[in-house]
Amino acid sequence: MAKLATIDTSARKPLKKRALRIALLTGGLLAGAGVAGWAGLQVQPHAMHSEQEPAASLPMMPLPPTLPSPVERFYRAVYGTEVPVIASAEITGRGTMRIAGITLPVRLRFTHQVGFSYHHEIEVTWFRLPVFTVNEHYVDGVAVLELPFGTSRGANIDQAANLTLWAEAVWMPAIWLTDVQVRWEAIDDRTALLIVPFGETEQQFTVFFAEDSGLIQRIESMRYQAADSAEPTLWINIIRSWELVDGWLLPKETAISWDHDTPWAELQTDSVIYFQPADVTHPE
Repeated sequence: MAKLATIDTSARKPLKKRALRIALLTGGLLAGAGVAGWAGLQVQPHAMHSEQEPAASLPMMPLPPTLPSPVERFYRAVYGTEVPVIASAEITGRGTMRIAGITLPVRLRFTHQVGFSYHHEIEVTWFRLPVFTVNEHYVDGVAVLELPFGTSRGANIDQAANLTLWAEAVWMPAIWLTDVQVRWEAIDDRTALLIVPFGETEQQFTVFFAEDSGLIQRIESMRYQAADSAEPTLWINIIRSWELVDGWLLPKETAISWDHDTPWAELQTDSVIYFQPADVTHPE
């Protein structure tokens, strides 16, 4: 009977060991890169520097006499018996935003010609290094949202931007009294409607006030999420804390969510500067 040929596998053992070492090394490098990538997203960016000089002084006007009770209580807590007339403002801050399902560290600068236009500059960072920037402009009722993966514009974006213009006035809430196109309507002792202009029409917010302090806790409105959204969604702006910021009692910690979902943005205010209108610029 013929003998079966035997296969010498001894030569394969070094190859298997080498392949295993390569696989382990590759896996280790990928895991290390993943850990480093994750770690970079945990590092809070430095605050953006201010590009404006504060106005030397602001005109003041008396608190109107016929405000709904929670609204009057709020303004007395923030300003007293007089409110400043604010024309332009710059807000800087830091925090996180969830973009495409990933929570990213951001720093931001919002520049407002109060009640008319704004420029948003939002910088995503990794180990404090800029990765990409989101630019949004709202001027003369028209918004342009510039993202790394495309530009959004259209009627839905304009509707959302006008709501943003007036919601962000929470950092300069005097404008809700000094602008003659804005009005408050009573609901109850802890809630009021805020009515703001939108072209030839109006938009409205429901504003909720804290029972103990009288300060604003939450601002809600119906806003389009995207340029192609068929229907608006409940948009919730949450003020988690009020503190002195550059000498004014203003929102310090804020969050934004859609329809009571977990917040997609959580932010902390670094500075709020009121400056002269002539200093406002909006890039093309």
